[in-house]
Amino acid sequence: MGFRQAAVLSSVCFFLGVLFICMNVDYKVLFTPLTDEVARDGMEFYTTFFHAPPAIKALMHAVMGVGIIGLVGKLIRLDDSAKWFDGSSLAAYIFALSVYLSVGLPASRTIATPIEGVDTREDQIEALRLLSAGNTIIIALLGMVLALQAGEEYARRAEAKELARFAAQQTAAATETSTESKETKKDQ
Repeated sequence: MGFRQAAVLSSVCFFLGVLFICMNVDYKVLFTPLTDEVARDGMEFYTTFFHAPPAIKALMHAVMGVGIIGLVGKLIRLDDSAKWFDGSSLAAYIFALSVYLSVGLPASRTIATPIEGVDTREDQIEALRLLSAGNTIIIALLGMVLALQAGEEYARRAEAKELARFAAQQTAAATETSTESKETKKDQ
């Protein structure tokens, strides 16, 4: 595993860890009856998350950038493996980031800092549901990135094993041919 793949895997695993922490709240919001207590817990959790110190937010966004740089760096080789596995991984990663930017951030903002007179309690609850659903979609996309990276590594190892087997067969065939030609020369 190279540096670029390590950058991709570490950033994806970091965000999966963050999202699995969020899943404690998201599960209740999405898959249980939405009571006032569940809504309040979700809003408190995401308000705390939204008001995190700027250094924490900068770290999270930097890790996002590391993932993109790693995938683009892997894609530069432009062999078949990079085209299919890394290209698909990059598409899934960018789609996950776009869900975060287009759903996650606005929903978090609606939950944490509602606009007076515009955002009602129902709007905040709907934003909480959207944020939970968006996080679930992001988990699926990042899981797909991990699966594609594992598939790429498996394909590389299978290709190397097959090339080694082919080279051994060619060497055996060449040795057999040279032995036969030596015996033929001795007989003459």
